[in-house]
Amino acid sequence: MSDKIEFELPKEKEWTDEEIEKIQHLRDAHDRMMSQVRKAIVGLDEVVRLTTIGLFAQGHCLLMGVPGLGKTLLVRSLAASLSLKFRRVQFTPDLMPSDITGTEVIQENKSTGERQFRFLEGPIFTNVLLADEINRTPPKTQAALLEAMQERQVTVGGVRRDLTRPFFVLATQNPIEQEGTYPLPEAQMDRFMFQINVGYPSELEEKKILAMTTAGYEPDIEPVLTHEEILELQKLVRRVKISDEVVDFILRLVRATRSSEKDSPDFIKKWVTWGASPRACQNLVIGGKSSAILDGRNEVTIDDVLSVAHPVLVHRILPNFAAEAERVDSTTIVDELLKVVQ
Repeated sequence: MSDKIEFELPKEKEWTDEEIEKIQHLRDAHDRMMSQVRKAIVGLDEVVRLTTIGLFAQGHCLLMGVPGLGKTLLVRSLAASLSLKFRRVQFTPDLMPSDITGTEVIQENKSTGERQFRFLEGPIFTNVLLADEINRTPPKTQAALLEAMQERQVTVGGVRRDLTRPFFVLATQNPIEQEGTYPLPEAQMDRFMFQINVGYPSELEEKKILAMTTAGYEPDIEPVLTHEEILELQKLVRRVKISDEVVDFILRLVRATRSSEKDSPDFIKKWVTWGASPRACQNLVIGGKSSAILDGRNEVTIDDVLSVAHPVLVHRILPNFAAEAERVDSTTIVDELLKVVQ
């Protein structure tokens, strides 16, 4: 019996001159957006780029970093530069699912005296939602948010309500304080397209941060794209070309993370309990497409894939006890993989 799987993809449409112009417009808008965000944020260009890639790829991002690094200001500035509505929710142990999704209340019509249910929207009805310290709330509330992220809708009182488009979640976790928290299990971490690590600024960057934040400076961030343009460009990302050569590289890279594969490297079999799921392949493809279109190109290169490899794979590789004993984390494992996978 043959192992060959036969399927036929729909034929690709030719790119029109208008669509090519839109790609160039997005590249110019991306450059202008970075300039606007830099009015408020210092030294996080790579973090801003990755979050922008996630937004146009219609994914969600998990920001990892200690408090005080400007994550909230970064997300608010990004939303302002893209004409998007922004809301922040501080996750706490007593936060209930209805505090996020919304709830129904009984309201009386003063003219008729009739009582009826009225739905009050929760903060999830926005374009950009910052879920601050998502690991501080119980699994029930985490699950409500993650369901909305996946389905782009919420169900309250038996009624399904679509969320505002575009809908983009940036969640944060504090990696150094785990007491009294509810860490996201691996299956829920997999729902995030990227895990983005936010590090400390350099000495020069920190000096500039002090100058900007202690002298009454107020950044004036101007939007560079409209709401409708973002929705249209999100659709255009899916049409970016990707060659069989690049797809094969993605498959080799993801399959090499699995210790059960006979061809996986020896260090994977030694250090890894579980490797990346097929969702990692999907996110490397769409992340590569989004990276290409932000650079004004309509075809993915291997460099585009490499630029998103760490944020896609780091939270999808589960090191075992042997790795922990040798102080090897998933970032180190991805580093080693990128050296050997060709």
